Amino acid sequence: MLLNRRTLVTFCVFAAAAATSHAQTYPNRPIRVVVPFPAGGGTDIIAREVTQKVTSTTGWVFVVENKPGAAGNMGVDMAVKAAADGYTIVLGQSSNLAISPSLYAKMPYDSVKDLMPIVQVANAPFVLVTGTNGPYKTLADVVKAAKAKPKHLNFASPGNGTVAHLTGELLQSAAGIKMQHVPYKGAAQALTDVVSGNVDLYLGSVPTLIGQIRQGKMRSLAVTSAKRVDDLPDVPSINESGYKGFDAVTWFGLLAPTGTPKEVIAKLNSEFNKALGQADLRKKLGDQGAIPVGGTPEQFAALIKEDIVRWGQVVKQSGARID
Repeated sequence: MLLNRRTLVTFCVFAAAAATSHAQTYPNRPIRVVVPFPAGGGTDIIAREVTQKVTSTTGWVFVVENKPGAAGNMGVDMAVKAAADGYTIVLGQSSNLAISPSLYAKMPYDSVKDLMPIVQVANAPFVLVTGTNGPYKTLADVVKAAKAKPKHLNFASPGNGTVAHLTGELLQSAAGIKMQHVPYKGAAQALTDVVSGNVDLYLGSVPTLIGQIRQGKMRSLAVTSAKRVDDLPDVPSINESGYKGFDAVTWFGLLAPTGTPKEVIAKLNSEFNKALGQADLRKKLGDQGAIPVGGTPEQFAALIKEDIVRWGQVVKQSGARID
C-alpha cells in the first residue's frame, strides 16, 4: 500500500511538472484556429484580425482553417475531436454553442462538457438589409408587404439555427408577419443573391455586412440591438421602430478541446486579452461593427450556459427544429 501511495505521489509530481513544462514552452509550433464558417464572413474577419494582433506582439503563428457546415457545428465538432494540447482552438459563436443544443435533435458535441472557454472576443448586433434596387426603404415597408402577402417575402440567413435565423423568427413574431426563410451555408453566396435581388432580405451580423453597406451595394433597414450601432448611426433599431424590448446580438469566443492544460488556457487568455485591449485592434473590430469584450474563461463559460437557456426558449417558441 505504501509503495502504491509513493508511486501515485511520484506520478502526480511528474504529471504536474510535465504540464508546467508544456505551458512554459507553449507554443513551439503553429496554432490552428478553426473558423466554422466560410472565408470572408464576419467570423472569419474577426478571427484573422485578432490572431494577427497576437502574432504581432508575441511572434506566435496561427493558421486559420475554415470549416463551414451545419450552422457552424461541423467546424466546432472538428475542434472538439482534435488533440487537447493547445494547438487547435475554435472561434465559436452563439449559434453553434448556445442555439444548436436546442435546435438539433442530435448533436455531435456538448457545448459545456466538450469545450474549455478561453475568452469572449466580441459581440455584434445584426442588421436587416435588402438590395439597393429593391422596393423596401424601411422596416415598416417590409412589415406592410409581409402582412399583405404572408410568406411571399423571403429572408435569408447564414444557415438554419444561426442567431440570425432565430432573430428573424423573433422579428416575425414581434411584427405578426410570416416570411419564408432561405438558409445559406455562410454569408458569401447570400450576399451575392441579396445584391442581385434574388432574395428580398438578409439578416447578418454587422461585421459581415458593413463593407457592402458602405459601398452602397445594400440598403440597411434596421439593427437588432436595443440601441443604434455607432458604425451605422442613421439606421434605426427594431426596438425604436415600434417593437419595444427587441434586442438580439451574437457573440464570438475562443475555445479549446476539453482536457487542454489549464496553464495553456491561461496563457492564451492573457495574450488575447492584451490584444483586445489595444486601441488599434479595438478600432479595427469596431470598424467591422464588432464590440471587443475580453474577460476570463469563467465569465465566458457563464455566458454560454446562460444563453443555452435563453435561446433554448426562443427555439421552443419558434417551433424550429432540425433533425
